[in-house]
Amino acid sequence: MSRRDLGKAMYGAVLAGASTDAAAEAAPGGATPKGAPGGNVTLIRGAYVMTMDATRGDLPEADILVRDGRIAALDRALPVPAGADIVDAAGAVVLPGFVDAHTHGSISQMRGLYGNTPETAFFPVTNRLSAHYTPEDTYLGMLLSAVENVASGITTTADFFDIVRDRDHAEAGLRALQDAPIRARLLYGMKSKTTADPIDLAHVEEWQRGWAQRSAGGRLSLGLAWRLPQDLDDAQAWTIKQREWDAARRLGLPMQVHVSGTVPGRAAAMFDALIGRRMLHPSLQVIHATDARDDQLAALEEAGSGLVVTPLTEHRVGYGLTRIDRFAGTRRLGFGIDGSALAGFTDMFALMRLVALTQAGATRDETAVSPRRLLELATVGGARALGLDAEIGALVPGRAADLQIVRLDAWHLAGFDGGDPSGLLVYSAPPGGCRGRHGRRPVREARPSSPWIRCCGASWPSPLVHPRHPSTCSPG
Repeated sequence: MSRRDLGKAMYGAVLAGASTDAAAEAAPGGATPKGAPGGNVTLIRGAYVMTMDATRGDLPEADILVRDGRIAALDRALPVPAGADIVDAAGAVVLPGFVDAHTHGSISQMRGLYGNTPETAFFPVTNRLSAHYTPEDTYLGMLLSAVENVASGITTTADFFDIVRDRDHAEAGLRALQDAPIRARLLYGMKSKTTADPIDLAHVEEWQRGWAQRSAGGRLSLGLAWRLPQDLDDAQAWTIKQREWDAARRLGLPMQVHVSGTVPGRAAAMFDALIGRRMLHPSLQVIHATDARDDQLAALEEAGSGLVVTPLTEHRVGYGLTRIDRFAGTRRLGFGIDGSALAGFTDMFALMRLVALTQAGATRDETAVSPRRLLELATVGGARALGLDAEIGALVPGRAADLQIVRLDAWHLAGFDGGDPSGLLVYSAPPGGCRGRHGRRPVREARPSSPWIRCCGASWPSPLVHPRHPSTCSPG
């Protein structure tokens, strides 16, 4: 697909959901739009609800009431509010939307260009092509990543935006996430993955001062895509990095930093530098660290930092095997796709399967990892790693209604006869499904109020029924 065709496709995907938003926002004084009595209310009925909340657990044949994008009630046989949209979810599983706690959206259109040769390896290709990026390229890459995420059941992403060639590129990346139907954290970084140029902190501060007007109604948050010096002994480079770290702390911005490498000892030296310079902090998420020592992980836990592993890409570029048992003592642990360009697709189900198979193979033990634990890491774990677990990651009254609906009557899910669906989802579920929308955007013709309702599985006859306008939800 050419860049122009990709642009048309992405603009179409966004505009397809924009008309309902426009109609709603056009209502004077924020009044309920005409034809939507009762306001933005959706009732999901009869689902097997995996709350991912340790207290509530799973609720078979339960209802979820969503009002103005938040979970208002969760119980069996809830009354139907007047004018509510009704989702008949009998025979389906509802669980929180996945949290992609680390990605690189701007390079999405480089997918397929990494050929596993020295000339076509990830870093050489990415650095060569990104040097010719226009703001339009940045916009399309980040928009493609976000739209693909939502179509795959991912409702929150943390985008490590480290190809900020100039302020026009920065604004293009922000506009892409504003236009996309996803909750996102934009982590503002350097001009390239290897440049010594510092982050444009003046622009970051300008954004932070007016973030309420840039955050798409609170859907977006801001942070720093922070990198350690290429030469860990370069005092001048450390002066720049310290200034960036201090700015993030002063502005109250979260940060992410890569601790990785294929050169023996490089990742360990990076982790030691963070510890030695007392830079671990609750606002910092460490990315990768597949070979971290026990003492390094203990320091991370003591500091309260988060950790995000990206098994699909860690395996592909040779960072080592991502064994989940290595991080058993890490409380703030989540999963990241790390960008569809390298991962191949924004498929959290494939990521969980890879983790399960790697762990079982490495330990020669089929029972080495629980499918339920993997689902936790893909949802509430990612939210906790990002510091967003008070808002997302579990289906709890009062939190955002970021959720996905998985139908279990597709051929590839046939034979399931009840009980805990965790194993079925981890080993058999695909990422494809119906398109969710943010806020008041529609799933097909109806107007659900939840920010994210994503249907996965077989075609779904009339899953979402408006009192006056029935609609259907089918893959695609």
